[in-house]
Amino acid sequence: MPDSEVAGTSVPPCLVVTLGDVAGIGPEVVVRAWGDPRLHAFACLTVIGDVGILEREARRWNPALRVEVVGKPDSLRSSEQVLPVLQGTAVKLHDVRPGTVSSRAGQASYDFLRRAVECLSRGEARGMVTLPIHKEGLRAAGVPFPGHTEILADLTGTTRFGMMLWYGGLGVTHVTLHMALRDLFVHLSVEAVLEKIDLTVKMLSRLKRAELGGRPPRLGLCGLNPHAGEGGLFGREEIEILAPAVQAAQERGFEVSGPWPSDTLFLQGKDGKLDGIIALYHDQGHIPMKLLAGYRAVNITLGLPIVRTSVAHGTAYDIVGKGIADPGGLIEAVRAAALLCG
Repeated sequence: MPDSEVAGTSVPPCLVVTLGDVAGIGPEVVVRAWGDPRLHAFACLTVIGDVGILEREARRWNPALRVEVVGKPDSLRSSEQVLPVLQGTAVKLHDVRPGTVSSRAGQASYDFLRRAVECLSRGEARGMVTLPIHKEGLRAAGVPFPGHTEILADLTGTTRFGMMLWYGGLGVTHVTLHMALRDLFVHLSVEAVLEKIDLTVKMLSRLKRAELGGRPPRLGLCGLNPHAGEGGLFGREEIEILAPAVQAAQERGFEVSGPWPSDTLFLQGKDGKLDGIIALYHDQGHIPMKLLAGYRAVNITLGLPIVRTSVAHGTAYDIVGKGIADPGGLIEAVRAAALLCG
């Protein structure tokens, strides 16, 4: 997507950025990305996080940046020199040890999300962009959710939702997400696949509306077993669940085919012959997309009543404080959120 497609809009949307786990690379990513002029052409941004943490990181990685405390997201225009921050938690974070699991950091990351949803519900911002949280930190804080997608579904009362990775005009949605691989078989059903197809078509119709020109998005469904089961030789899920789901989706007017072996299906997506792919579990979709996109993939939550995009990388505890965190994912996530708000 060209920068001009978003930057050319007359009034950039107001977005909030949640700081994520402060023991990770999120704070560094923010202050590094803030000096990129594209970020502020796409949107007017306010970080919901911790003022002290961001002041510390700005002094270290972007000394020209001025952190300004605000009371609501739309009260101060962001720029390469000005970083508006809304204090999003009462948890004391100044002595949280970088690069380590912390219950306080986990609780604060949840608080930032809750505050962001409140801001959006009051109309103070049009969308949110999230930085990475740590699942062990959430658990240590007693937060009963495994990740952003499930937290935001709970905070917004959403029952039909999903995760899409987006890069280079290709969207990959996951039928199952944060669960043990052995649990996949309990959650895989015709209805579950149909739900993700429906959510994916709706999102791709927004993300690619100019390119699609009114035609439906073209989707491919991954097989579960090697060679998509090879006619039942390597498993019957393709015959009993996946093929019936494709037929039902086609009867509803969706342009979807499969199930196909995932290795060849992702090559079709890479070559632009598909708009979207339905993967069946977390790593089936994440591994090829991150090989294609590196740190530029964008995580988009489907089905929410709000716009939410995210970087697609984690907290990267192993590189915290080394000055090598890549801000490119945040820039892409802001661009995608601005497009969805347009």
